[in-house]
Amino acid sequence: MTIPPAQSTPAQSTPAQSTPAQSTPAQSVAAQTPVVQPGTLAGPPPAAPPAASPAVSIPVSVTEPAPATTRPLDPPAPTPLRIGNASGFYGDRFDAMREMLTGGPLDVLTGDYLAELTMLILGRSRLKDPSRGYASTFLRQLEEGLGLAVERGVKIVTNAGGLNPAGLADSVRELAEKLGISVRVAHVEGDAQPVPEGFLTANAYLGGAGIAACLKAGADIVVTGRVTDAALVTGPAAAHFGWGPDDLDALAGAVVAGHVLECGTQATGGNYAFFGDHDVRRPGFPLAEIHADGSSVITKHPGTGGVVDLSTVTAQLLYETGGARYAGPDVTARLDTVTLAQEGQDRVGISGVRGEAPPPTLKVGLNRLGGWRNEVVFVLTGLDIEAKSRLVREQFADALERSGKAPAEVRWELARTDHPDAPTEETASALLRLVVRDQDAESVGRVVSGAAVELALGSYPGFHVTAPPGKGAPYGVFEAVAVAATEVAHTAVLPDGTRQEVPAPAVTLLLDDVPPPAELPAPLPPEVTRSVPLGLLAGARSGDKGGDANVGVWVRDDHAWRWLAHELTVQRFQELLPETKDLVVERHVLPHLRAVNFVVRGLLGEGVAAQARFDPQAKALGEWLRSRHLAVPVSLLGPG
Repeated sequence: MTIPPAQSTPAQSTPAQSTPAQSTPAQSVAAQTPVVQPGTLAGPPPAAPPAASPAVSIPVSVTEPAPATTRPLDPPAPTPLRIGNASGFYGDRFDAMREMLTGGPLDVLTGDYLAELTMLILGRSRLKDPSRGYASTFLRQLEEGLGLAVERGVKIVTNAGGLNPAGLADSVRELAEKLGISVRVAHVEGDAQPVPEGFLTANAYLGGAGIAACLKAGADIVVTGRVTDAALVTGPAAAHFGWGPDDLDALAGAVVAGHVLECGTQATGGNYAFFGDHDVRRPGFPLAEIHADGSSVITKHPGTGGVVDLSTVTAQLLYETGGARYAGPDVTARLDTVTLAQEGQDRVGISGVRGEAPPPTLKVGLNRLGGWRNEVVFVLTGLDIEAKSRLVREQFADALERSGKAPAEVRWELARTDHPDAPTEETASALLRLVVRDQDAESVGRVVSGAAVELALGSYPGFHVTAPPGKGAPYGVFEAVAVAATEVAHTAVLPDGTRQEVPAPAVTLLLDDVPPPAELPAPLPPEVTRSVPLGLLAGARSGDKGGDANVGVWVRDDHAWRWLAHELTVQRFQELLPETKDLVVERHVLPHLRAVNFVVRGLLGEGVAAQARFDPQAKALGEWLRSRHLAVPVSLLGPG
């Protein structure tokens, strides 16, 4: 249900005293009550104005004030905080920072550059140059955006610091000096943890409290390392509205808004199941108008491409999530309490979000090199595709055995992209993919590439490969462990260099799964069905979390929800996606979103960097599901 904003409690009033107070020059309510203005963040109250020069005394008659009959006026509500996003990953649209700074009013601009794979990339970069380890693209974007941000009073908060937030903060100061722009730069550290033997990186996911401390100290730019993606929003919101660790519902609302913003244009029509309904050729980046109670409106700058509607926001809410409890360092947000409402063109309101105390532990992401990998893709054209596939596999197995250095892991996958009686050679061809792995570089290098090349004139008719075989490359492995939040030295390094320790939350709550809803909506009555793709009426978005994948599926009206909630069970999901039939699959029901979210444990092996699967991040798993046919009641389908 929608939770109304907390109401302020009126101060206790007392009758006016018969003796008048000492007379002083009249002061306005606004002068007594600090008000947060657009483009600023809440902080210490402004200094009192200087005393006025002595004035000529003019005798006046003083009328004793009448007794008060009404309570004093409430102070004005804080101005909503407008937080935009200009990056959803390391490599996102370069000119997004300038577009967001010039496209409309903002108070804070965020940039999310980090992912599990990015931390591995930065770890390898730091091996070559210890002074790096951060997302250098951010500096190049800032070179053209810093002046705009200062001119417009926009704070910048980014996790581009990666493995070296202090180094990036120093580089930002050097850039500002070169440009002749005065800015106050702060950074957050403490995410770096002791790196276990054999690993490259170990970083805890921090919350937004360190960011809030930096902003309250007057920072114009805050650089972090590994924080949760949503922390880039919860930190500025907490600083602006003065939230403390006990303001759980407000923090949870900001977490949900942050989760919608974190992947940039995925909230405005990018990677959207129903992309054909809108012009999504160049979606604008999203922003959130956050209110004091944690509710928000997701929107975008006027005139930018894409769309913000209930479905685009729902899709992003489901992305890379698990159960109804969405845990973070500051708060656990209850996704089963989220209420969405279309509030106008390209404006979706988020309200009703309930928060619970965060868990006592933080997630720590570990990255290591897992070994060496090589890949060869053979093209099989025309007739006898299966027989050609068998021949090359047998020949390759024999060549590897003769070499005496067969890789530890050998995987074949035949993709039947061929069509009968095809009009082009490409559409007449199938792809046979070989992937090998081993701890020894030589076992996946010359041994494999040589075996492939030597088949060139002695294998199946039409033999060729998509690219010359290479020498192989290292692959990464991601693991996640937990550490007590009290053991992590979360530290805000303020603009003046002061180091401020950020304490762990005093109240925590162990995570537990939310029980399924006691009742699902009433199922549809029996009726005639037709076998059609699920995607004719349901949207989906999928992604990765370590070695697991998630697939969120939603429908756009209550009638379809009555069908989906009962039809798309774990058993039916595994029937539609046979690749998951031997894996653990969980289903989580989110009635307010008319959605079910599936988590597939272990589908991605050791994570995206290990590239254990054709689609290593499960980005298209949802689209595969939508393409599968099942019996759908005709009342849910349009004519035809």
